Amino acid sequence: MDVLSLRVFLTVAEERSFSRAAVRLFRTQSAVSQAVRRLETVLGESLFDRTTREARLTEAGRTLKDYAERLLNVAEEAERAVKDLKDMKRGRVVIGANESGVEVLIPLIARFRDAHPGVEFDVKRSPSRLLGVEVLGAALDFGVVTFVPSEKGLKTVVLASDELVVLSHPTHPFAKMSRVTLEEFGRATVVAHSDPSPARERVLRKFAERGIPLNIKVSLPSLDGVKRAVERGMGVALLPRRTALSEIEAGRLAATLLPELRRPRDLRLVYRAAGNFGNAAHAFLDMVKTLRAQNPTT
Repeated sequence: MDVLSLRVFLTVAEERSFSRAAVRLFRTQSAVSQAVRRLETVLGESLFDRTTREARLTEAGRTLKDYAERLLNVAEEAERAVKDLKDMKRGRVVIGANESGVEVLIPLIARFRDAHPGVEFDVKRSPSRLLGVEVLGAALDFGVVTFVPSEKGLKTVVLASDELVVLSHPTHPFAKMSRVTLEEFGRATVVAHSDPSPARERVLRKFAERGIPLNIKVSLPSLDGVKRAVERGMGVALLPRRTALSEIEAGRLAATLLPELRRPRDLRLVYRAAGNFGNAAHAFLDMVKTLRAQNPTT
C-alpha cells in the first residue's frame, strides 16, 4: 500500500463519490478508480459497495479507513519533521570535549541557538585521545582538541587560542607578580585537577625532570571545583586561562604567567572531511568557519 493510494481512498470515502473525489484531487475519475482497485487487489477485499449510487464503505473499507487516517498522519508528521530539519527548526549536534573545550563551546552554542532555538546540542565528556576515532566513526559530529589529529579523513578549524596560567586568590603574593618560576610555584600550596590528561602529565614530568617537588595538597575532579577552591584561598592552580575568564574579569581570581609552562595552544574543532553529517551540524560548522575568518587572531 502506498501513501498516494491511501490518500485517494480516503478522499473517495469522505466525498462518497469517485467523481467528486477526482475533482477534489485534480485527477481523472479513471485514475481515482485505478488507485482504489490497486488497494483492493493488495488487500483481497472490496473497499466500496458499488451496487449503490453513493460510494459507501464496506466493512473492510471502514476498517482500512481508521488505519489509513493514522498512517497518513504519521506520513505527514514525517514530512514535516524532515522539512523542519532542512529549515533547522529542529536537529541535534553531538560534540565531544573536555572541560576546557566546553568553556570555548558555550558562547558558540549560545550564538547558534539564538538563530536556531529548535536545535539541540549534546556535549559529551570524552578523552582527547579518543575524539578523532569517535568523530570518524560518526559517534560524534565534532570534537574539541588542542592538537591536529593524526587520523586520516579529519579536518580542523581553530576555535580560539589559550595558554596555561597560575590562578591565585587576589590576596595571594602571586597575584601581585607578572610571572613566577617553577621553583616558586613548587613551594606554593597547589590545588590540582585530578582528571588524567596529556597536559597534566606534561606538567608533572616537567617538575620531575627539574627535580622540583610539587606541593599538591588538594586534588579535585573538575575544573570548576579547582577554581572554587582557589577562590577560597586554599591554594594556587595551573589551568588554561580561558577556563577562568569570567573569574579573572570579575576580580575573584588573579592570573600570573609561569613562562616555563605557559604552552600557548590552539583549541580546534575537529570534523569529518567527508562532511557526512546533518543540516544542523553543517550550519554550526559554517558559523564557526565564518567567525574564524572574521576574527583570525581570537
